[in-house]
Amino acid sequence: MPAGTSPVSQTVTLPEAAALRTFFATGATRGYRFRLEQLNKLKAALLAHEQAINEALYADLRKSPEEVWATELGLLLAEIKHAIRSLKKWMRPKRAGVNLVNLPSTAKIYRDPLGVVFIIAPWNYPLQLALVPLVGAIAGGNCALVKPSELAPATAQLIGEIIAGLFPPEYIACVQGDGAVCVPALMKTFRFDHVFYTGSIPVGRSIYELAASQLVPVTLELGGKSPAIVEADADIALAARRIVLGKFINAGQTCIAPDYVLVEQSKEKELLEQMVGYVQAFYGNDPAVSYDYSKIINTKRFDVLLGYLKDGTIVCGGEHNRENQFIAPTILKEVAPDSPIMRDEIFGPLLPVIRFASRKEAMAMVQQHEHPLAFYLFTKSAVVEAEWVNAIQFGGGCINNTDWHFTNPHLPFGGVGKSGFGAYHGKHTFDTFTRAKPVMKTPGWFDPSIKYPSYKGKLWLFKKLFR
Repeated sequence: MPAGTSPVSQTVTLPEAAALRTFFATGATRGYRFRLEQLNKLKAALLAHEQAINEALYADLRKSPEEVWATELGLLLAEIKHAIRSLKKWMRPKRAGVNLVNLPSTAKIYRDPLGVVFIIAPWNYPLQLALVPLVGAIAGGNCALVKPSELAPATAQLIGEIIAGLFPPEYIACVQGDGAVCVPALMKTFRFDHVFYTGSIPVGRSIYELAASQLVPVTLELGGKSPAIVEADADIALAARRIVLGKFINAGQTCIAPDYVLVEQSKEKELLEQMVGYVQAFYGNDPAVSYDYSKIINTKRFDVLLGYLKDGTIVCGGEHNRENQFIAPTILKEVAPDSPIMRDEIFGPLLPVIRFASRKEAMAMVQQHEHPLAFYLFTKSAVVEAEWVNAIQFGGGCINNTDWHFTNPHLPFGGVGKSGFGAYHGKHTFDTFTRAKPVMKTPGWFDPSIKYPSYKGKLWLFKKLFR
């Protein structure tokens, strides 16, 4: 099937989308047992479809079963298991404090479902980036409409089949087709209670504008140019190994992959040598036939990436095959800061390495690409670590590692500024798809007259109570 097309396993029209609202209004999704049952059903279905999931992701992105488990299915199942274990605790109302003026009242904060939510997924991790948000939507007691990416058609079809086989369409539904057509059509004609989008900054901006016209809150998980900084005191072999892994998994098509490397100038030669060695160790002499190396999603994206090869001196890689949508893991040096590869988010297997003479110079380069989604620093110094972390605004990141913060359900994952806003993973996904609803309960046995008119002469007392 050509890239950019997808089969329709369950098309949602406006009346069917409206049915989600009707079903939510019944209150059926709110109970703990209902939510728990749906999470267990989803977990069982994913395990039952493991082989089909492997085949779909190989067809779309040439992912191995091991990579599918580590970056898609296993991560997704871990999120579901975490939600199942924690759901009762998450749903329990939390006690809140009460100020002097409201004594002897008590207060609690409830987590209220938002209602009908719209989840729009990208193509690069098409399974988990569609269904991890759905886990939080289900746990939060919502109805949901899921839009998989048509650019990963095999996975989109499978997601549609799984959802249709598990859930009534008035509870969880899946819409297929060209996102540029169906997403605006739905958002212009149906008011969702929340929109959760993962993808590019330009599309995120369009979705934000559509949502704003109806005052719909959004979560935007976007991207940007995420730097990896290698200080002079870093363990260079470790830095090289972890940067190469974080960059070239899924052929660089990862929103949190290191987009470029800044290395202290005295360590540039050593770092490049180590990185070249790890590229060969991980992907062999011919990455085109490597079991562990993915393909570019489509020829349109291939052509964009190919244009970046001229923006620097190739240290290793550069081999490519348009018919097979293959570009080898490529490391570039002597890259101009104003070149196209340094203006755009690369989102592919090309990695510029740029040397810096001082930390001030390196920070200035990072701040030219403000608000990266991820930030990676390699250093042995706690002082250097604190200086970088306090100076740079970024969504999330790692010290002496890359990418793996994404797998920690105890950390919120999300962007800042141009890289997006809102957060999810673990309880943070539950919180994204629920609203804190405060309730104060006041007994009838204590009802001081000071609360009631006339207020004349009570100003001194009001000042004391509200001080």
